[in-house]
Amino acid sequence: MAWKSTHRFARISARKVRLIADLIRGRDVQDALNLLKFTPNRAAPMLSKVLTSAIANANEAEADVESLVVSEVRVDEGPTMKRFRPKDRGRAHSILKRTSHIQIAVEEE
Repeated sequence: MAWKSTHRFARISARKVRLIADLIRGRDVQDALNLLKFTPNRAAPMLSKVLTSAIANANEAEADVESLVVSEVRVDEGPTMKRFRPKDRGRAHSILKRTSHIQIAVEEE
């Protein structure tokens, strides 16, 4: 049985989150939380909150929290907000503010 948790429309690019998501995939839950705690990256607290929520979902279903493993970490691209920055001689350059959907699943080992 797997327990999931998601964070949709996170205001960070999916490419940046995937770098940290690859660190915790397949690890023990407590090990993954410690790794995220000491990772100096903006995506780490977001992943930590989603992982904590997945652990709470498993605990609510009376699973053994000590034997949980991060079975799946998926980071998909969300919608992109398009903005414009004024430039010289009346021109405008586009800025893409990207979002991502983070999904973490834990299961008992």
